[in-house]
Amino acid sequence: MSLTNSILEGNRLALARLLTQVENDSPEGRAALADLFQHTGKAHLIGITGAPGTGKSSLVNQLALHYRKSDSKKVAIVAVDPSSPFTGGAVLGDRVRMRDLAGDEGVFIRSMASRGSLGGIAQKTASLVQIFDAAGYEVIFIETVGAGQSEVDVARLAHTTIVVEAPGLGDEIQAIKAGILEIADVLVINKADRPGVENTERALRSTLELAHPTKRVFRHHGRDMTISAPITDSSMWIPPINKTIATEGKGIAEVADSIARHAMHLRQNGDWAARDRARLEAEIEALLREALMDRFFESIQRETYEAMVEAVVRRNISPYEAVKSLLNGK
Repeated sequence: MSLTNSILEGNRLALARLLTQVENDSPEGRAALADLFQHTGKAHLIGITGAPGTGKSSLVNQLALHYRKSDSKKVAIVAVDPSSPFTGGAVLGDRVRMRDLAGDEGVFIRSMASRGSLGGIAQKTASLVQIFDAAGYEVIFIETVGAGQSEVDVARLAHTTIVVEAPGLGDEIQAIKAGILEIADVLVINKADRPGVENTERALRSTLELAHPTKRVFRHHGRDMTISAPITDSSMWIPPINKTIATEGKGIAEVADSIARHAMHLRQNGDWAARDRARLEAEIEALLREALMDRFFESIQRETYEAMVEAVVRRNISPYEAVKSLLNGK
């Protein structure tokens, strides 16, 4: 039986082998990925992002348990971890926070190293997600490193992006400054039993109201009066704010409900297909850049390239002029 057929029939060992082959960019992995692509496009892709220390792994663990218990859905988790500076492998590869899912045949957890990729998303993440999709996993979580501003890359891969915040991590406005809230479809304040949760929620709501004004405040006889301004655009999605204590499983059902409502919203107004198109287009562009770089280095002598780098280092020419010369074959 071929590797492709084994995966379509639910063989976990074949799945694990193919994931490794794709990460290593082997010819067998590329061929199987091409065969499986026609079977993709069914899963709900959920990105989990946020600053380090907000409890993303604990939240994913509880959400996966919820989907298994309530809907019996097959769940895959792609956890993009920081790379070890010594081995290049995933530092948190043992997924110690997800031990509750161990032994469940309906859950597959795959850790992969970011390998220096900016934005916390490894280049091969999209390929791994496609394999899980073809293998029949209905919900696929993409949990990222937590790298800060460049974390927005996760939005290109997911239908629904969850941004996780937590009180007590310092400046409540940090996520706003990082621009990370712009990609949020669902906001989660985890560790909601900590002091300062009200300040965090207030900061998030203020930011959302600036982006989606639903109220008008005016002064009347020296008092602030607030009136609601109904949203006229029915296609607008305003990210809900959910509070959770993931370590205790509190608030998880409400987050799952927000995810379901967002998926329904996407399907009703056509954004589901639009996000799929944007995601695949971004993947094509990334692969095209990689292929063009490979083709370029095959066509040029390494010594020529190194000499051009040295000329830039010595400030004899600018990087722009160097690229122009290299492309012209000079």
